[in-house]
Amino acid sequence: MIANGKTQGTWVLLANCHLCISWMPRLEAIIEQLVPTNHNDFRLWLTSCPSPKFPVSVLQNSVKMTLEPPSGLKQNLLQTYSMIDNKQLNDCAMPVAYKKLLFAFSFFHALVQDRRKFGPIGWNIPYAFMQEEYQVCARQLKIFLDEAKNDEIPFKVLVFLGAEVNYGGRVTDDKDVRLISNILLRFVNPKILEDDYPLSSSGLYKSIPAGSVEDYLEYIKSLPLNPSAEAFGLHDNAQITTDQSATRIILENILSIQPRQSGGGGKSREQQIADIATQI
Repeated sequence: MIANGKTQGTWVLLANCHLCISWMPRLEAIIEQLVPTNHNDFRLWLTSCPSPKFPVSVLQNSVKMTLEPPSGLKQNLLQTYSMIDNKQLNDCAMPVAYKKLLFAFSFFHALVQDRRKFGPIGWNIPYAFMQEEYQVCARQLKIFLDEAKNDEIPFKVLVFLGAEVNYGGRVTDDKDVRLISNILLRFVNPKILEDDYPLSSSGLYKSIPAGSVEDYLEYIKSLPLNPSAEAFGLHDNAQITTDQSATRIILENILSIQPRQSGGGGKSREQQIADIATQI
């Protein structure tokens, strides 16, 4: 494919390169042999999850693009509601319940993603939840509400499908399976239909009255940029531990790019990090 693309000027896509690490040295050699005389329209696209064995020379000679979820509950909610319009919000047999429960799933989606920053305190295993899980939950929610008899909302079914199937398909740790079910149960329950139902212990995050997309965006923009640990149901000490870990990672990265000096008598990298952390 690559040989044909070089001569015919087509685009070639190699997906999930991290699943074929043993072939990466061959790919590296192929890329090194690419010359300016190739067809001007030829493009080689590579997709991969982060991998320490991915060839560095390929990265250095490439234009890199990354797709990551926004950091923080506020930014994640803003991204979700920026892709929703009022037609979608009102296109349901039970529009009020749909708006309330859709916000509950949106908050849940943002929370399970941002919970990864707490490390083992947040999840025993860091999971890469995607926007597709949320979209499936939203479609299933509309189907159940449209088909609900006597306006009876199947909360248990929504929680099971959301936590055990849609999101739970990525969860492998048995403790995390129980955790994600309990998290969703906090949001998807009959009380979510009440105005100002608290989604956190402080009540800062809550279920606002059902309105338009603009109403939800206005509320989301009023939320703090950096959420506290209570929004995730965690103790304040969890935030302190997370901040200390993030600081240490930054310092390690800074020291890793410093020029290495030869000779004895100097402090070790661990000692340098400890000294800088103490000064901060």
